[in-house]
Amino acid sequence: MTENAGRIRVLLVDDDHMVVSGLRSILGNANDIEVVGTASTGEEAINAVNLHFPDLVLMDIQMPGMGGIEAIRRLANSVRAPQVVALTSFDTDDHLLQALDAGAAGYILKDIAPGDLPVAIRTVVKGEPFLSPLSLRQLIAHSQGNEARRAQQDAAALMATLTSKEREIASLVAQGLSNKEVAEASFISEATVKTHLNRIGIKFDTNNRVQIAVIAERARLV
Repeated sequence: MTENAGRIRVLLVDDDHMVVSGLRSILGNANDIEVVGTASTGEEAINAVNLHFPDLVLMDIQMPGMGGIEAIRRLANSVRAPQVVALTSFDTDDHLLQALDAGAAGYILKDIAPGDLPVAIRTVVKGEPFLSPLSLRQLIAHSQGNEARRAQQDAAALMATLTSKEREIASLVAQGLSNKEVAEASFISEATVKTHLNRIGIKFDTNNRVQIAVIAERARLV
């Protein structure tokens, strides 16, 4: 077995070389994480994913050429899709919500505490989203156009299709709780939580936990 076997393979995508250098330095201290490559545009990111097959991509949102949102959308629809976490400098940037809609597994701010970055990566690779409920509410609340209102109404209509227990679980997921935490808050087993999430996903036509959180939070704002 090689020294790098079992490590989480991460691709860094950002056109700011200082940001990439900082991220690489932080992750270099995590024994279970390996930076396998970097890219500075969406096009480069897609090519790098096909070359390195990372487990997770940290994707900047605003880059020259193909932006991060379009790159996330293409990667989410690829055959061997990695987990993608959006990077942003502003927690009120509406492009971030577009990234979640495109299929991102979560997001982090570029000023994230160094100790929290490896935690975020491990969390997402395990299938759990990593996002700030407060920032998510800010993102949605700042989307005041007709399209945003329609999206909120559509979300409310989807939530109305759920049973009371499913609505409870969807709301807890929107608060950023893990399956274990949802189980404890709802007084049910983790297996039952997963069953409810599968049923919610079928009704929402998604298998993305972050999408469930976004829909639940949008519906709350109606």
